[in-house]
Amino acid sequence: MKFFKPFAMLAIAACSVVLFTSAIPASEKPAEKAAVNPNVERAALAWKEAAADGNVSTKELKTIATELKGGKLTFKEKVGLKLFGKKIASKMNAAPASGEKSQLIALLLCGFLGGLGIHRFYLGYTWQGIVQLLTLGGCGIWALIDFIRIITGDLQPKDGTYATTL
Repeated sequence: MKFFKPFAMLAIAACSVVLFTSAIPASEKPAEKAAVNPNVERAALAWKEAAADGNVSTKELKTIATELKGGKLTFKEKVGLKLFGKKIASKMNAAPASGEKSQLIALLLCGFLGGLGIHRFYLGYTWQGIVQLLTLGGCGIWALIDFIRIITGDLQPKDGTYATTL
């Protein structure tokens, strides 16, 4: 009976952590197919042309930003481009990160190691992975919820969508 009260408190704390952290923020809705803005298409084309030689000047970057915005840049935006132009250009020229995630891998990780939250680390949700690791997947409840969300495609990688789906 001595151990019942601390265990009950731990179980209540774990359940409350699961309830409060497993909600889907509004920004994590599954990607909806939306019409691509023509300004974005023109800016992407201008970027490819400007980056063809491997070096993007501040003037080219300003032209691309103007096309992307669809109007004149404000003074603050011009100053920002002038100050951070080289940094922006180097980030844009960098090779894309290999963040291709598989829904099957996420499902297997959740099924076998869901109590440790390894699938959350794989999908890019580091802090939720740490909380799941400390609570053992919310005593298994959180892992079960995540398993169902991965199967239905509701739990997506943090940086976008799955490269391969079930």
